[in-house]
Amino acid sequence: MKNEFREDSPASSGDVKETGKTPDIEKSEKGSLSRWAETLLQMGLGESMLRVGTSVLSLVVIAAVVWLVQMYFNQAPDGQINAAAAQGSTPTPVVAMEEVVSVVVDVEFEGIPRMAQPYTTIPSRPRQELSTYTVQEGDTIFGISEKFGLDPETILWGNYNILQDNPHALQPGQELNILPINGTIYEWQDGDGLNGVASFFGVTPEDILNYPGNNLDVATIGDYARPNIEPGTMLVVPGGRREFVSWSAPLGITREDPALARVLGPGACDPISGGAVGYGAFVWPTNKHFLSGFDYSPKSNHWGIDIAGSEGEGVYATDAGVVVYSGWNNYGYGNMVMIDHGNGFQSLYAHLSATYRFCGQSVGQGEGVGAIGSTGRSSGAHLHFEIMTATYKINPWDVLPAP
Repeated sequence: MKNEFREDSPASSGDVKETGKTPDIEKSEKGSLSRWAETLLQMGLGESMLRVGTSVLSLVVIAAVVWLVQMYFNQAPDGQINAAAAQGSTPTPVVAMEEVVSVVVDVEFEGIPRMAQPYTTIPSRPRQELSTYTVQEGDTIFGISEKFGLDPETILWGNYNILQDNPHALQPGQELNILPINGTIYEWQDGDGLNGVASFFGVTPEDILNYPGNNLDVATIGDYARPNIEPGTMLVVPGGRREFVSWSAPLGITREDPALARVLGPGACDPISGGAVGYGAFVWPTNKHFLSGFDYSPKSNHWGIDIAGSEGEGVYATDAGVVVYSGWNNYGYGNMVMIDHGNGFQSLYAHLSATYRFCGQSVGQGEGVGAIGSTGRSSGAHLHFEIMTATYKINPWDVLPAP
C-alpha cells in the first residue's frame, strides 16, 4: 500500500505543480466553460463569437507580419543601403501599416447590381465646345448620356435632326453632337431675336450670350431683337429645355372615336360599337417578364417598356377589349396592334412580326394578338408595350403583376 502511494505521489504532485489546480477544480472549470458555450449557442451568439474570434486572430497575424517586416528592414546592414545609393537607386521605403485590416461582414444586397465603369469620356476639366461621338453597336441613349455625364434628354435635344426625339432611332455609325453641359443646341435663323429664342427654351438671353463656348461678344451683339449673330451659327443653350416632339401613339384612340389613329398609318380602324370590355386588371402580354431594351422613361421620351422575347413568340392581350388599330405604323412602331378596353384604358403592342387580330374584333384577356418581332425602328426582337388613358400614358410596371 505504501509502495503504491509512493509511485502515484510524484505524478500527482507533478500535476498540481504544472497546472496549479487539482483535478476536481479542473473538471469544475471545464464544466463551467461547456455550460457557458452552450448558453451562447442557445442565445444564437455562437456564430458571432466565432466571427469575432476569427477577426481577432486575423489582427494578431497581420500585426505579427508587419512587426517582422519592420524588424527585417531595421536590421538591414548600412552597407546594403550605401551600395544601393552608389548605384543610383533609391531604397524602397517601408510604410508602417497601423491599421490595414478589412473586416468581412455579411451584407444583403437588394436591387439590380451594376458593374462599375472606371473609364469614361468625361474630361478632367469642363468642356465648353460641342464635340461628336460615333454610335457603337449596343449603345443606348442612357449609356451615352452616362458616359459623358449628361441627362438622357440632352442627347435627344442635341440631335433632333438625326433621332427626332426617338430613342429607338439610335443606330451604329451615327455621329451625334455631344453638348458640354446639360441643355440643348439651337441653329440661329435669320430674323431670330434673343428674347424669343431664350424664352422658348426657358432661359434668359444672358444665359446664351455669356456662355463661353458660344463665342459671342456682348459689346458688339447689338439689339436683342436683331442681334449680330450669323445665321447657321450653332449655339449651346445651357439649361435649355423644350417639349419632346412626339413619335409615339396619340392619346384618346377609342372604339367610338378612333380617328386620331389615322395619323399613325394604314392600320387605323373605323368607329366600332359594342364589343368586349376589360376587367381593369392587367396580365403580362408576353411569356418573359423582364426588359430587353428601354424602360419607361419620360425623360428620354420613351412611354412604354421593351419586354424581352424571341422572334415569333406569342403576344397576348393584357386585358379584354376591342382592336382599334391593326397594321403598319409610320412612326417607328412597325406592325402594331392597339386595343381599347372600354373602361378608360388602351394598350399598345409594337414591332410585331405578325398580327393575329384585326379592326373591330373583340379579344379576351390573355388571348393572342400577334407575335414578337423587330419591325419598324427596332434593333432586335422584343415587344414595345404601352398602357394609356385619354390623358396620359401609364408606367406599365405600376399595373402589371410582379414579374
